[in-house]
Amino acid sequence: MEMHQIRYFLAVCETLNFTRAAEQCNVAQPSLTRAIRNLEEELGGQLFRRERRRTHLTDLGQLMQPHLSNVMLESEAARAAASQFANLDTAPLRLGVMCTIGPTRMIGFLSQLRTRIPAAELTLRETAGNVLVDELMEGTLDVAIIALGALPERFDAHTLFTERYTVAFGPGHRFEALNAVTLRDLDGADYLMRLNCEFPDLRANHYDLPAPKVNIVYSSEREDWIQALVAAGMGCAVMPEHLPTLPGIATRLLVDPEMSRTVSLVTVAGRRFSPAVDALVRLARSYDWTAPR
Repeated sequence: MEMHQIRYFLAVCETLNFTRAAEQCNVAQPSLTRAIRNLEEELGGQLFRRERRRTHLTDLGQLMQPHLSNVMLESEAARAAASQFANLDTAPLRLGVMCTIGPTRMIGFLSQLRTRIPAAELTLRETAGNVLVDELMEGTLDVAIIALGALPERFDAHTLFTERYTVAFGPGHRFEALNAVTLRDLDGADYLMRLNCEFPDLRANHYDLPAPKVNIVYSSEREDWIQALVAAGMGCAVMPEHLPTLPGIATRLLVDPEMSRTVSLVTVAGRRFSPAVDALVRLARSYDWTAPR
């Protein structure tokens, strides 16, 4: 059964006249008649009864009319949805963002994305980098913004920006007297461990430096808990420089050596993009991530 056969059938149902139906479908009458005959052969019975100048639906024709009408409506709906998808009239996007990347770094980009794709239906997934990697592979995310030292070979990574690490502390901490903090300065300090932070792996694998001898007093995946404890004077923590901090938290650049991380736009190599995802990727690659926020 082909769509043009259904269209011709419904036109005859509407006009009850083969000549007018052919004119309505912009097709020669013999072609329309032949298509209806082929449809009848496929369905196993006569669809129309022609009596002199009058045409009537047979019982089989009456039975088939609502079914074939629904087929045509669904086909038109599918075609319209595909057109909207291709023209970005509707644009579902699933973006993963590593939870240690500050939202203020994203606001300008998301604002431009909204301007570029007004119909964007953006779902943000904020979690640990290794979880985002798994979800990209599974296809539950379209694209992710990740800061990890190493990625699987199947991924394409485009550098967006780099940011240095700082040491965050509360009022009255001994680091207030320093212009910068070294790894050696951290020895003996009460430390608040951010469990989703990639800094320990980066320090060990990329810089090949031993861990400072800190006193870990609290560990959490929650950035708000860590920062609340830092502000309360419970200890210090290493944080990326663009991560927003609570009032009362001071930071000093981590030096000797100065360490930084690379934040990248990550996609699965070879995977085809929808028009909306392609627009997001292009915007992210051209966006000025280094502008002041």
